[in-house]
Amino acid sequence: MRIDNGAGAKGSKLGGEKIAVNARAISKGEAEGEALVSADAISFFGGVDPKTGIVVDKGHCLEGMCIAGKVLVFPRGKGSTVGSYVLLQLKKNNAAPCAIINEEAEPIIVVGAIIAGIPMVDKLEGNAYARIKDGMRVAVDGTRGMAEIKE
Repeated sequence: MRIDNGAGAKGSKLGGEKIAVNARAISKGEAEGEALVSADAISFFGGVDPKTGIVVDKGHCLEGMCIAGKVLVFPRGKGSTVGSYVLLQLKKNNAAPCAIINEEAEPIIVVGAIIAGIPMVDKLEGNAYARIKDGMRVAVDGTRGMAEIKE
């Protein structure tokens, strides 16, 4: 893990350190945005409104929150294989996350991210996954297998 003391942060709003970590590359592309972190697994089919990007899964820790344009951080996916196509529909409706970070990816989310062109990584090295909190700026490079957390 490479830790940057912030000297290269170029005026980050957070003013803290910047942590760049290796990860497993899943879906190609690069994106940066505000983290939206879920402690719960996510089922896109029936759990997320494909038109709005709002989590509708009753009792989910993100219920009522919108995932559109966020770096969506969650442990893993769950549910039906149709969830892959919900990710694609979210992308077509401009309601998809800009990137995905999983603790450990599973096939439904992987396929969805790939067909929707959403950058995705998992298995961040060290304890980096646990350090990501709501609202942090996070950059994801799904091509090289990197994540940068700006604390």
